[in-house]
Amino acid sequence: MKQTCRLLAILIAGVTMHAWAQHVFESDVISTSAGNLNITFIGHASLIFGFGGKIIHVDPFSKLADYTPLPKADGIFITHEHFDHLDPMAIRAIRTPQTVVVMSSSCAGKLEGGLVMTNGEHRTVLDIPVEAIPAYNLVHMREDGKPYHPKGAGNGYIFTFGNTRVYVAGDTENISEMKALTHIDVAFLPMNVPYTMTPEMVANAARAFNPGILYPYHYSESNPQDLLDLMKGVQGVEIRIRKMR
Repeated sequence: MKQTCRLLAILIAGVTMHAWAQHVFESDVISTSAGNLNITFIGHASLIFGFGGKIIHVDPFSKLADYTPLPKADGIFITHEHFDHLDPMAIRAIRTPQTVVVMSSSCAGKLEGGLVMTNGEHRTVLDIPVEAIPAYNLVHMREDGKPYHPKGAGNGYIFTFGNTRVYVAGDTENISEMKALTHIDVAFLPMNVPYTMTPEMVANAARAFNPGILYPYHYSESNPQDLLDLMKGVQGVEIRIRKMR
């Protein structure tokens, strides 16, 4: 009861999203040239970024949390149309009339009032430069031979917060477009067989584009220790394991 009252008092007082999140979810602070970036790890593929007084939700999923008391969104980014990424219930809980919703082409028609970004497109959203990166399967296929995530349907996103580039890959494998990326400070790479990458694929990608900080996410039953073992001896990449199963 005391903890419930304390959380309510914090919310009413209007403290930052990061301070509130410390009571419920794991969170990290990344220093940028334009102030701190607060990252809150909701789980699976769901993240919250707090930057410059703005709140950005990525792939909110109501199975992971009650989104009703969570900070309302200035921006919502949806990587693709699958239910654990495009969740209308979670979106309704955090969306306001002013919220900017950005989504991939596969979400078009499934969500009213959203802005579609296609692969390779650059936009500035909430004064933050954003790039849509392709996200698709090369190897893992359904029984009918079709990829779980076809090329052109889904997005990853690169957000530039000050001088810090943060790549949220979405559901993808270690595609050539990913391995060609440069100057990525923070990367979220999925590790969920058979839908996305094996630990070996994640390590292959990380060795190619060398992110400063690597968070495996959406990792389901994969063992993050496998990735740590594969990346032993690789210089310049800090691997951080958070509760993103």
